[in-house]
Amino acid sequence: MSRSGEKKGNQGKREKEKQVVNLMIRLYCRKQHSGEKDADGLCEECRRLSEYASRRVDHCPFMETKTFCSNCRVHCYKPEMREKIRQVMRFSGPRMMLYHPVMAVRHVISSAIEKKRMRTGGDCCD
Repeated sequence: MSRSGEKKGNQGKREKEKQVVNLMIRLYCRKQHSGEKDADGLCEECRRLSEYASRRVDHCPFMETKTFCSNCRVHCYKPEMREKIRQVMRFSGPRMMLYHPVMAVRHVISSAIEKKRMRTGGDCCD
């Protein structure tokens, strides 16, 4: 693949990952947090988490070879933010089948393929 093709492919992966994470954070915020929300339906805490996660995805050096952050051996989140995103994932993950079923099924399939690839030695983040 050409350099520009790689960049376009990686950019698409980055945008898709940011979209999935943002949807999960919005679902979590809608169900767990009451009070004042912005135009995207996020409270201040969840907006900060969403922006942080987006920056992490934008700067990921392994985007070309990995599927999702959960499958990466290098965890670039600060411990506090990593715990917050884990809470979001634990809550929103199972509920994605109800709210975004196609996206959820794609995620499960991609994760299974990635885990199999990692077991056979095709590690993304050496």
